[in-house]
Amino acid sequence: MLLVIDVGNTNTVLGLYRGDELVQNWRITTLKTRTVDEYAMIIHELMRLGDIPMTAIDDVIISSVVPPAREALEGLCRKYFDRSPYLVGPGIKTGMPIHYDNPREVGADRIVNAVGAYEKRRCSLIIVDFGTATTFDMVSAHGEYQGGAIAPGLNISAEALFQRASKLPRVEFARPPQVIAKNTVNSIQAGLFFGYVGLVDGIVGRMRQESRENPLVLATGGLARTIAPASRTIQEVEPFLTLEGLRILYLRNKV
Repeated sequence: MLLVIDVGNTNTVLGLYRGDELVQNWRITTLKTRTVDEYAMIIHELMRLGDIPMTAIDDVIISSVVPPAREALEGLCRKYFDRSPYLVGPGIKTGMPIHYDNPREVGADRIVNAVGAYEKRRCSLIIVDFGTATTFDMVSAHGEYQGGAIAPGLNISAEALFQRASKLPRVEFARPPQVIAKNTVNSIQAGLFFGYVGLVDGIVGRMRQESRENPLVLATGGLARTIAPASRTIQEVEPFLTLEGLRILYLRNKV
């Protein structure tokens, strides 16, 4: 079985594939200080709950934007799986031309999403990934990564508002009943929710104009299912897009 690991700034998502079937998936908090043995214990317990032995893992591929976590996971693979993992980064075969001033600057998660989306859809695409940051990535109809945009994630925006405005409370992020809110909590929720929907639709609209194509707009990431129903531009939600992209990259680089 193949273990795929996507390390983000806030969460780490793990998936277990048997062939092209996603058998299990888990989400844990990303901690820069987590050790090799702590990762081993967590993965062992998660797999035990799924009645899957650690010995079932044949290979591992990792995408990480957090260097200390990547190093610990590399150590995990060598110590507990007796193998070196595949790492998404410079030198990996993506099968996708990267049209960026410096291709090494593109986050591993953005490339993984682009590869996964294009492999499945084979058309022009805009991928919106709701993570710690919200990323917008354009892929041409010929499967070329064209670049994109990065915006502060919704949770970052909400926390900044709480930290910098003394009288405003920290609120749960949720869609309020209306945008003309009648209390402070709903007012904050309205500003965050509808403001973010407007940000997404505005950036996607401009990307469409610049591309001069008619791209399919996919959303992924933790808040994709919350934002997508209110968006005029998001057409489909792919919750496991990054995991699928990792599986595809593994197949393209498997020795």
